[in-house]
Amino acid sequence: MLVVKKFGGSSVADKERIFNVARRCIEDYEKGNQVVVVLSAMGKTTDQLIAKAHEINPNPSKRELDMLLTTGEQTSVALMTMAFHALGVPAVSLNGAQVPMRTTSAYGNAKLKRIDTERILHELESKKIVVITGFQGINKYDDMNTLGRGGSDTTAVALAAALHADACEIYTDVEGVYTADPRIVPNARKLSEVSYDEMLEFASLGAKVLHNRSVEMAKRYGVQLVVLSSLTRAEGTIVKEETKVERMIVSGVAADKNVARISVIGVKNEPGIAFKIFNLLARNQINVDIIIQSIGREERKDISFTVARTDLEEAMTLLNENREAMTAQAITCEEGVAKLSIIGAGMTGNPGVASKMFEALYSANINIKMIATSEIRITVLINEADVNRAMRTVHDAFDLAE
Repeated sequence: MLVVKKFGGSSVADKERIFNVARRCIEDYEKGNQVVVVLSAMGKTTDQLIAKAHEINPNPSKRELDMLLTTGEQTSVALMTMAFHALGVPAVSLNGAQVPMRTTSAYGNAKLKRIDTERILHELESKKIVVITGFQGINKYDDMNTLGRGGSDTTAVALAAALHADACEIYTDVEGVYTADPRIVPNARKLSEVSYDEMLEFASLGAKVLHNRSVEMAKRYGVQLVVLSSLTRAEGTIVKEETKVERMIVSGVAADKNVARISVIGVKNEPGIAFKIFNLLARNQINVDIIIQSIGREERKDISFTVARTDLEEAMTLLNENREAMTAQAITCEEGVAKLSIIGAGMTGNPGVASKMFEALYSANINIKMIATSEIRITVLINEADVNRAMRTVHDAFDLAE
């Protein structure tokens, strides 16, 4: 049996936790299994490296930033391998270039194209635990680059798919996927299983348990995931294609505070304007979520939409540079907002779900700025100051507690 185990930064934050992870991996190894371990950088290392880069240069090149950030995972895998050796178990560490993991050329947000498994299989056949850096790969220029924050999850799923692994286990500092963030909603309930589609919405809407691209990849290649705690032995949450037939209408509530609203005001009400706005953003790799268009006076209209707060400055610069071409009278933005979403495959065909959510927010005197829906989620934009209270209110309204 071949097992891929991924451990996040908090799971390997110090010497004690590194040895804890090593011992858990050795348990599987001593059962005769082949074990591949994927690691994130230790603790807050990535944040510290980013801060240090900005001390040197407020606007570092993306290539050099990736060269710096990939050292975090290389530190983790080397120390983990030393821990295996100290415990008398053969192991070897490999980085993204040594595997190699081939990626696109986009520094800071590369996508995996293919993984050459020959080196990994050779090391596994030599009875070693193979410890691999998450979050990184090598592009066509032979430069190291990164997969974006949370990308170690994607590395683990990609490896599980490429190696045809029997299990892919994602270890974090929580015990699985919950109906809401248990740090905000104390009575949140752990889910025993969740579908790929629901997990993708959780991941995309602010639940920080799994990277959204890792869920997309797991669904595409049929990799069943288990989300577990590295700190306890509690049963985790299984992420898979099909879940129980009898299920709750709403599976959970998620919030995303990394949001800003942009309004392009007074553009001409004619074909092609929306295309100009969103094509400009798409060409510059800026994702847009909620979109609302309203018709004003004198054959003009306003278009409002949300972007990640981290993309706001670049988006506003691009839009203002092209304001004349878009016929906009003004472009404004708002940062103090957040998205609140309810998620559930059972919502399809159940009328009244949106009404119940809106009633809960109304009863808590929380104003809704924008609304977006899909088959399995309803998202509202509200004031950031209200989002934690809103999450608890909506969670209670749908009786999601333990």
